[in-house]
Amino acid sequence: MNKSILLEDLGHKDYKETWDYQEELFQSILDLKIKNRREGSRLETPNHFLFVEHPHVYTLGKSGHLENLLVDEQVLAEKGAKFYKINRGGDITYHGPGQIVGYPILDLDNFFTDIHKYLRFLEEMVILTLADYGLNAERSNGETGVWLDVGTPFARKICAMGVRASRWVTMHGFALNVNADLGYFDLMIPCGIKGKAVTSLNVELGKKEVDMNEVKQKLLKHFETLFEAEIIKKLSH
Repeated sequence: MNKSILLEDLGHKDYKETWDYQEELFQSILDLKIKNRREGSRLETPNHFLFVEHPHVYTLGKSGHLENLLVDEQVLAEKGAKFYKINRGGDITYHGPGQIVGYPILDLDNFFTDIHKYLRFLEEMVILTLADYGLNAERSNGETGVWLDVGTPFARKICAMGVRASRWVTMHGFALNVNADLGYFDLMIPCGIKGKAVTSLNVELGKKEVDMNEVKQKLLKHFETLFEAEIIKKLSH
């Protein structure tokens, strides 16, 4: 079982380019697993963790509903945003500058073969990170992701999640609003959940800007602890 994870910070990168790169890493792990099974070999499968910040983009999961995007493509173009239908679970999600997007591409055979547990661990990583900033974040029953003030009229989502898995290999991941422009969330019904607000870490802390690299380091620390993993390449900047 290989518990080391190669970290890459892609900086600012187009959504489609990053998706293609994810698919490449994902497929290479799958191919190795198939080879091991066919040939009875025991070659070690790698694990990856990508950090990225995307230009404005809306993505619709395979169980999503297009009507949750509230504007047409012309309005998106005017806003400098793109739109993609993709192969993860979940409904519609927005990514953009000021948001930390994380894509763990793991062979869960190296950790534990339980997708429910995997999602809960990703949520826990974010909850523990937000606790480092003095925020009491939590899960909302039946709604994947991380929220504040659950069960009150002020409930608001700070981190969205959606993953895909095949043969216990994962892709896609989480999007944590750190310094996000929340106006872009008004163009959709986030995750298809009506009447729920969205927030960002800088708003919650009353700051103009939160240090993105500091947040990444905290996320990685909690990820390593939860998954009993070793991040083998630290942030490049």
